[in-house]
Amino acid sequence: MPEVLLENKEHKIMHISDTPDNIYPFILNLIKRVKPDYIIHTGDLVDNIKLERKPELRNKYENSLKELLLILENSGARVYIVPGNEDDIEILRQNVRISKIVPPGSVVEIEGVKLALGHDYKDVVKINGVDFKLYGHNFRLIPGGINGVLGVNFILLPSKKIVSVKYPEGTNFERGYRLARGL
Repeated sequence: MPEVLLENKEHKIMHISDTPDNIYPFILNLIKRVKPDYIIHTGDLVDNIKLERKPELRNKYENSLKELLLILENSGARVYIVPGNEDDIEILRQNVRISKIVPPGSVVEIEGVKLALGHDYKDVVKINGVDFKLYGHNFRLIPGGINGVLGVNFILLPSKKIVSVKYPEGTNFERGYRLARGL
């Protein structure tokens, strides 16, 4: 855990994406230790369940989604969620209590910092006039982009410093990635 996250008194935006349910305890621990003021999840909240290919797993998806929402919504942070291609928007809408669901390609402003939010880099790559472009879905890097698949990213405010924390070993395997392409 980078000491700057524990010692820094700036407000913190926590950015996560493509989270398989086996890392929820890791996310909970990170939230308890860092105490982010804002959490942005850029989609595929239960990334080990591929609803696009296996819609019959909707009940398992919903149960895991409820577990993650319990963690996020009880964190004390303001939570933004961008649905991903593996998310069921109706199940998500039925289960959020206080999180704000935002469509891919949205721009939000948090404490004077403008953020383009998407699930895939294609959702944000052409958006101009923002400080950062947050997304996930694959390993692609874009100018001004922060990819939530590569790590848990924290943006410190007002300095705009970015601090990343690695996901636990095996996260990419649980996501269904057989090759970590240079990671």
